Amino acid sequence: MKVTNGAYLSIEQLQDQYLRQNGKPEAVLEEGTLSFQEILEQKQSKAEMGMLRFSKHAMGRLSDRNIELSGGQIKRLSDGARKAGERGIQESLVLMDELAFIVNIPNKTVVTAMDSSETQNNVFTNIDGAVIV
Repeated sequence: MKVTNGAYLSIEQLQDQYLRQNGKPEAVLEEGTLSFQEILEQKQSKAEMGMLRFSKHAMGRLSDRNIELSGGQIKRLSDGARKAGERGIQESLVLMDELAFIVNIPNKTVVTAMDSSETQNNVFTNIDGAVIV
């Protein structure tokens, strides 16, 4: 159906306008912003270096309990996760400085975090290994 009164575009006109554009639109980046490729490369390099990620749940637990981890503690936690991975552990309990972390080793993700008040029951489920650092 082709409408010729100029108020509506025909299908052919729409195709020419949107589908058959020869030039690609240029990405506009504001100064100081990173491109998708740069962000992806940063994330990949962190993963390759063995850096741990914290799940939303774990971040909430840390925040709720006012637990702040120093750079040294994060390094020790990463080392514990690395050691667990070397032993073939999939879901590890990492104990450090009266804190307990459940870490998914294949995804390098801290799933949850507990302080000494929550570890009094001394029962941890859904893990297949533990590391004390």
